[in-house]
Amino acid sequence: MSDKDMRDLIKTIVEPLVSHPEDVSLDLKETDDFHEYLLSVNSDDVGRVIGKRGRIAKAIRAIVYSIQFDGPKRVRLTIVD
Repeated sequence: MSDKDMRDLIKTIVEPLVSHPEDVSLDLKETDDFHEYLLSVNSDDVGRVIGKRGRIAKAIRAIVYSIQFDGPKRVRLTIVD
């Protein structure tokens, strides 16, 4: 899966959850071991993306982490609040 496909997947999952889908942004930070995606949403929507006890965030990460990404690096998703 390419970077663009991963971005599309994350946005497809997150945008229906939030009240302000136009404020969803996704940045990529490359490290030696990870492709780290930094997800930013409107401050009103942070709770919706994280969910009670982090259940929604955990489910989103489970989907994203299960995808085979191109190359040896692993994917990490960070929700920026």
